[in-house]
Amino acid sequence: MIETTEGTPTRAGAMEAFIVRPERGAPAPAVPMLMDAPGFREELRDMACVSRRPASACRCRNPCCRAGRGTLLGPGAMIEGDPERARMRATRTRMTIPPVMEDVADRIAFLGRVGIAAQGRIVAAASFCGTWLVSDAEENPHLTFARGRAGLHIGCAEHDDLAPLPMVGELRRHFEAAGSPGEIGIHPGAHHGFAFPSRWCLDKPAVERHRERLAALYRRRLSAA
Repeated sequence: MIETTEGTPTRAGAMEAFIVRPERGAPAPAVPMLMDAPGFREELRDMACVSRRPASACRCRNPCCRAGRGTLLGPGAMIEGDPERARMRATRTRMTIPPVMEDVADRIAFLGRVGIAAQGRIVAAASFCGTWLVSDAEENPHLTFARGRAGLHIGCAEHDDLAPLPMVGELRRHFEAAGSPGEIGIHPGAHHGFAFPSRWCLDKPAVERHRERLAALYRRRLSAA
């Protein structure tokens, strides 16, 4: 695998991104990775490298770029009461769905120029430990999830204050009502953040289960991309 950190162009300016792609067999399907609120860090590089299992190219972007240069967060972002955590929350409020999707479109266009297959359409999408999956917000993702025709896998923890089981159940009902091809999985006993190696709640069986389902989704959908 080839691993690089590059500044790639978007309409909002250059964006730092970590790119993992196959050494051979290019072009490969593009897999943009949208990270969580704490931002660009080493454990997310490890997650991007899950794409070593299927033949795909994963691009992990720095969401803090839209908040201005110098907004990379330190390890204190994970510690309650730390100044870095307060800075993370201030940055997060600026990361709404419309600019994020604009960045995704720009990155897909860029990947097509560097030898990575990118047709400008999303054929598969996955989420683990997603937060506020259902709300009254106009841009809430549950509406897009239910209407979309892409293959979806939403992986949820059994114990998650940011996506409690009643909310997951409501999302499932949206899927069923819309006839969505998406799959919603609940990892028994897991807590929010179960996939991060440095957290107390790391749940290796849940991580392996999620990765297996993610790889299966890639095989089903990206092979035809």
